[in-house]
Amino acid sequence: MKNLKAQMWLTLVVTFVVIGLVLFFAAGAIDYWQLWIFLGVVVISSVLLTRTIVKNPVLLTNRTKAGEQRSIQRIIVLCTGVPAIAAFIFPPLDRRFAWSDVPPWLSILGDCLVLIGMWMVFRVFKENSFGSTTVEVSNNQKVISTGPYAIVRHPMYSCAAVFFVGMSFALGSYWGLIPSVLTTLGLVWRLLDEEKLLVQNLPGYAEYRAKVRWRLIPGIF
Repeated sequence: MKNLKAQMWLTLVVTFVVIGLVLFFAAGAIDYWQLWIFLGVVVISSVLLTRTIVKNPVLLTNRTKAGEQRSIQRIIVLCTGVPAIAAFIFPPLDRRFAWSDVPPWLSILGDCLVLIGMWMVFRVFKENSFGSTTVEVSNNQKVISTGPYAIVRHPMYSCAAVFFVGMSFALGSYWGLIPSVLTTLGLVWRLLDEEKLLVQNLPGYAEYRAKVRWRLIPGIF
């Protein structure tokens, strides 16, 4: 368990070092105030979120799993990963070449959306210790229908959608919305396949699906 905790913290540090270097390199400048604020918001919220994960042995085990076992999910992850990476790269390139003119207040609003997305992740993890990085049904897993799961069936994907849209605005880019939307569509593809697995293998999920109507966005989808 100590190794898993160390792995989680090390991954967090390496991830943000790499992201920071790549984004500043793409922007071609360090006087990119939108990126500094965005990184501050994400780093602080991620540290607090990681503290929550490492205190929960079941959640920690599930969040340190790597690699999808099913071919369709590996394909979906690959197809979703490409626009997700682009969603990070487009905004600093936008800043370098001045493609967008996003007002400061909209960038601050974007940071608020990012913060809301991270807070939503915290609420998901508080309710569901089986929130795995892979699509599977774990031993002793049960249907969660409380908290955010009482509103939408896949709140983790909702968090990601809010995060990516907020990130584009936070980094001062309209063009970043294109890969952000494509990433969200990839998440929709993933959750649709995930639902098929859950209905077949998780007792009570079919009844839960009939009770909670919306998958991702209340009133829309």
